[in-house]
Amino acid sequence: MPYVAGQYDVIVIGAGHAGCESALAAARMGCNTLLLTINLDMVAFMPCNPSIGGPAKGHVVREIDALGGEMGRNIDKTFIQMRMLNTGKGPAVHALRAQADKFLYQQTMKETMEATPNLTMRQAMVEELIVEDGICVGVETKTGAQYKAKAVVLTTGTYLRGKIIMGELIYESGPNNQQPSLKLSESLREHGMELVRFKTGTPPRVHKDTIDFSKTEIQPGDDKPKFFSFETKGSDNDQLPCWLTYTSEQTHEIINNNLDRAPMFSGIIEGTGPRYCPSIEDKIVRFADKPKHQIFLEPEGKNTAEYYVQGLSTSMPEDVQLQILRSIPGLEKVEMMRTGYAIEYDAVVPTQLWPSLETKKIPGLFTAGQINGTSGYEEAAGQGVMAGINAARKVQGKDPVVLDRSQGYIGVLIDDLVTKGTLEPYRLLTSRAEYRLLLRHDNADIRLTPIGHEIGLIPTERYETFQRKIALVEQELERLKQVKVRPSQEVQTMLAEAGSVPLVNGCDAATLLRRPELSYANLESLFPSELELDDEMKEQVEIQVKYAGYIEKQMLQVERLQKMEKKRIPESIEYHDVHGLAMEAKQKLSKIRPLSIGQATRISGVTPADISILLVYLEHFNRVTAAKMSQTDAG
Repeated sequence: MPYVAGQYDVIVIGAGHAGCESALAAARMGCNTLLLTINLDMVAFMPCNPSIGGPAKGHVVREIDALGGEMGRNIDKTFIQMRMLNTGKGPAVHALRAQADKFLYQQTMKETMEATPNLTMRQAMVEELIVEDGICVGVETKTGAQYKAKAVVLTTGTYLRGKIIMGELIYESGPNNQQPSLKLSESLREHGMELVRFKTGTPPRVHKDTIDFSKTEIQPGDDKPKFFSFETKGSDNDQLPCWLTYTSEQTHEIINNNLDRAPMFSGIIEGTGPRYCPSIEDKIVRFADKPKHQIFLEPEGKNTAEYYVQGLSTSMPEDVQLQILRSIPGLEKVEMMRTGYAIEYDAVVPTQLWPSLETKKIPGLFTAGQINGTSGYEEAAGQGVMAGINAARKVQGKDPVVLDRSQGYIGVLIDDLVTKGTLEPYRLLTSRAEYRLLLRHDNADIRLTPIGHEIGLIPTERYETFQRKIALVEQELERLKQVKVRPSQEVQTMLAEAGSVPLVNGCDAATLLRRPELSYANLESLFPSELELDDEMKEQVEIQVKYAGYIEKQMLQVERLQKMEKKRIPESIEYHDVHGLAMEAKQKLSKIRPLSIGQATRISGVTPADISILLVYLEHFNRVTAAKMSQTDAG
């Protein structure tokens, strides 16, 4: 029999990367928060690659940290390798990537959550939403326990009706042979939510002692690692190398000879898989002209012999997987410890969400992470922190926090999901951000720390440290404009050593620093600052000087965008009454219900002509509304 087991402000369902961030954010903002998960031993588990970061994803982790989230701090404590990628390119695409000790990552995150005030963690299988008068007011578990709340956040990952597929073998399961959630999907559908079926996968794991590393290329970490959290100033973590090898002609032959047993091609798999992380069998078929593909061998932790075979995601039968592994240089005698698999699961169509991540059909219900159609721990955590923030603010009677596309990759991610939707598991890429020169790894704190402090996730002491950093950077930028550089022998020698042309006329130091081949360190040797600047501050000064013109151009574009974002669209508008709108535009606008003209412009199928008609209609609508209000006031 159902019974009331507790009353909370916020309930979070699921303890993956989205659930952890949601629960921590809500609790730290003062809400009495309950986190329910199928298995408390799987908190912050990494069912796929044991790493955090990379292009665009690393930016998201920095943004989570700038808002007051936990992922950056946690990986800084538990990494076994740290590398900055794309250093040969501009700062907009520099991306930090960490190899994680996956077991230590889990343990450390769980310890953090257990020690957080206002946060209760409980093991339970949630099977039903409790909806009263159309509003979500709680959940019911398999045991009949009913937990009531003012806001509920669903972060169920790939557990909803999860199904594991390995060749001909198919069985119901969550990732890593965990229990799946079978009834919650039904509850969501009963309350009007539209679901889709997606697929993802993972490669096999192999035993370290059976790898011949002499046939592979070493991939070490950085000698002087950088960190994800703005609070981390150093680390004594020992770094472990990763290793690079390649598929062989024999690998491709084995796969091609067994395509009839591949669920990807036999019709067994119904769900849509991620375009940007295809299985090895998919890669071999789609890129038949390529003689080989990269395979990275990555340690899963300091105290385990398991190695993750990055690039070999597969749902082939177990016997074929072993043949494939042993056809790869360095793995000829390898022993497989865990078999790779594909997993199908239910996901929510994300256009059913407001930009706050609250569902449109069920007020009080928020969703975050892979349930919203994304892939990746970082995308999940980015949504998780925003869903937790907005669930807490709903409880507190405050407006939601919505990041726009010029403020962060998290803003790009959520706007893409709720405005455009996704037909496959969504992966964040730097190319998705039109303002990526503004959304850099180095300046996430400048963009988002003020927001984190305002909502109560960044403590005053950290905020004051941040303000000192900003003040010092601005002082140094001003100093460089004042320092006069003359073509002295010292200057010419420095320029020659840096491979730069001699100085003919005098200039200020900022102008000289704009030369591509010069760095702040070059100038610092001749014109040292009296300010106490750390490496991050010096990097910030150099980037702001070198890219000032480009940054200014993007800021002008942002100003134009913000004018469109400020043109709000009343929720009461009935788009089918707007004469002149194309039928497709009426349908799309009615479904998405954009909050601004800016958001409306990004809806697929809504043309510039439709936007012009909508702007004219809005002007008329606002005039009529204002006239009615003045008549009411006069009466």
